[in-house]
Amino acid sequence: MREAFGAVFDVEPGYLNTASIGVPPRHVADAVTASHERWRRGQDTSSTFNEAVETSREAFGRLIGVPSASVACGATVSQFVSLVAQSLPVGSKVFADPGDFTSVTLPFVAAGHQMVSTVDECDLVAMSVVQSADGKIADLEALRASGKAVLLDVSQAAGWRPLSLAWADFVVGVAYKWLMAPRGAAWMAVRPDRMPSLKPLAANWYSTGENYGTDLVLRSDARRFDLSPTWFSHVGAAVALPWVATLDLEAVRAHCVKLTDRLLNGLGLPPNGSAIVSVGRPPVQGVVSSVRAGRTRYACHMYNTIEDVDRVLEALA
Repeated sequence: MREAFGAVFDVEPGYLNTASIGVPPRHVADAVTASHERWRRGQDTSSTFNEAVETSREAFGRLIGVPSASVACGATVSQFVSLVAQSLPVGSKVFADPGDFTSVTLPFVAAGHQMVSTVDECDLVAMSVVQSADGKIADLEALRASGKAVLLDVSQAAGWRPLSLAWADFVVGVAYKWLMAPRGAAWMAVRPDRMPSLKPLAANWYSTGENYGTDLVLRSDARRFDLSPTWFSHVGAAVALPWVATLDLEAVRAHCVKLTDRLLNGLGLPPNGSAIVSVGRPPVQGVVSSVRAGRTRYACHMYNTIEDVDRVLEALA
């Protein structure tokens, strides 16, 4: 048991893998467990979960600096990126970092768009705010100044970095990493002037409010792009995200970076200012990490301690 930022975590020592799966604080896990018990007893209806969906939607908006009316709920990043990709004019030019996660890049390839090598020649930039493989942080000010349309993935940033992204055309992110909620919930913020450009490719009862019929009457805000929600994922997200949104995220960032700096310094490597680092050393026994792009990836979140990092350094000494 560990206490961090006012919450209790049951994470075991040596867990440095939040970039793959975030560990929930006890109060989030307890809320999900209680919802499973209600399900087991047949105590819920579909409308039972509406409040959780709206709570998590609003909290995601707060975390990235946009109103809830601009936020759609879904299940995965690739679903939302595909919505943007399929709505672009045929043959659009898209810039994406070749090393970015495939959920950000491949929907544009599948849609037949031209992938270009510079921002100057593109119609849209698609980029992770923090890269999954090595923790590299995007230059958001340069992107904003470019004047290009921008899609940002905050899956590896929201939860440990302060974000203010109302200027971006599209912002996507998932629940199950740094936001420490169950897998199965994702969100996309759409800048209001970009909503008419998106086609409602997955129109459904949740995005229209109609259970039957063939009349397509979409909701007036970003909910027109909703998927029918994954209930228990939103139960957890409705507890985790509002809690995270109340934290001093600059303090969370400083805590995480202090730990990664200690790890990199101990290995004779320069700091990268991120909560994610990758090293050209083999994984360490007794430490939970990941291998990405042929390197061992470590991720330090709010529940990690110096002792977790020193396990790595002692094993590699």
